Amino acid sequence: VQLVESGGGLVQAGGSLRLSCAASGGTVSSRAMAWFRRSPGNQREFVTAITAGGMIDYPSSVRGRFSISRDNDKSTLYLQMNSLKPEDTAVYYCAVGRSGNSVRNEAAWSYWGQGTQVTVSS
Repeated sequence: VQLVESGGGLVQAGGSLRLSCAASGGTVSSRAMAWFRRSPGNQREFVTAITAGGMIDYPSSVRGRFSISRDNDKSTLYLQMNSLKPEDTAVYYCAVGRSGNSVRNEAAWSYWGQGTQVTVSS
C-alpha cells in the first residue's frame, strides 16, 4: 500500500487546514487508518485514528479541534484541522494499520506516507 499526503502548508494561528491521504496498491477499507505527527526534536506522536468500523480516537491535545474521516470508495483519509495552534506545527503522516482496529502505538501501523508539513504561525 502506498500513501500520499497532501494539503499541508502555512497558516496563522486560529486558522484551518484539511489534509488528505490517498491510498493505492491495496485495499484499505478493512483496515484502521490514522494520522501521526512529528515536530522537530520530538518523537512521532499519535494524532487520531479511525477504525474500519468507523470508531474514532482523539487524544486530548486535538479533541474538539481536529476531525478525521475516511472515504473508502476513494481510498482516501482526511484530517480537518481547526483552531490551529503554533504547537500543532509538525510533519503530519498518514498510516494504515494491520487490522481494522486502532492502537496509539506507532509500531502497530504497517504502512506510512512521506508526510506533509504543517506550519502554524503565531
